[in-house]
Amino acid sequence: METDIFFNIELAKKGNKEAQAIVVEENTGLVWSIVKRFLGRGHEAEDLFQIGCIGLIKAIQKFDRSFNVRFSTYAVPMIMGEIKRFIRDDGIIKVSRSLKELAAKAKAVRENFIKTHGREPSVYEIADTLGVDKTELIMALDSSCAPESLSGVQSGDDRELIEKIDGEIDAEAEITDRLALKEALSELKPRERQIIILRYFRQKTQMQVAAMLGISQVQVSRIEKRVLLEMRKKISVSN
Repeated sequence: METDIFFNIELAKKGNKEAQAIVVEENTGLVWSIVKRFLGRGHEAEDLFQIGCIGLIKAIQKFDRSFNVRFSTYAVPMIMGEIKRFIRDDGIIKVSRSLKELAAKAKAVRENFIKTHGREPSVYEIADTLGVDKTELIMALDSSCAPESLSGVQSGDDRELIEKIDGEIDAEAEITDRLALKEALSELKPRERQIIILRYFRQKTQMQVAAMLGISQVQVSRIEKRVLLEMRKKISVSN
């Protein structure tokens, strides 16, 4: 059995996708056993499994029989390392300490503003109060509300964001699409990402988003439609 694994690993390293798939399939139990150690930390089990499989594939490509160890023994630390890196980086970006601190300050300003004025402050008003650049503030706010799940829905539409972007998706492709969507979110400009997060993960209306960002509802609508179209194209290309 171990000889067959070595044979398929060598084929996989030479670019044989079928052999790689066989090795991955034979080691899915190993990946799941490692994933279970990281459950309960705010990440979907399926997402962690996909990340673990990336670590498994890296192990396949780097494994050498001269290491004189079982492949599973060699693969475990690589799978764990990939998952740990994903959790540490929050799956999208590393959030600096300064951004986290700014996000905390912005939250306090927002709460105080609501108590005083009875309404949500705009990003411009929070930025002026803190004396910071609005772009930096938006990035900080993004870091504090980056979604752990892509199951958010917008007000008045009970479809998930992944469904609105990708249309009807089958169960087999769903996890891959969700990971592709996370990547697409990370590539958006700060304001674009903020609008999508507010609309789909904070369930804000376009009017509420417009008030918070200090722009018109028409601008929010145009940006949202354009961004969804661009994200749909990126996900289609990645599939």
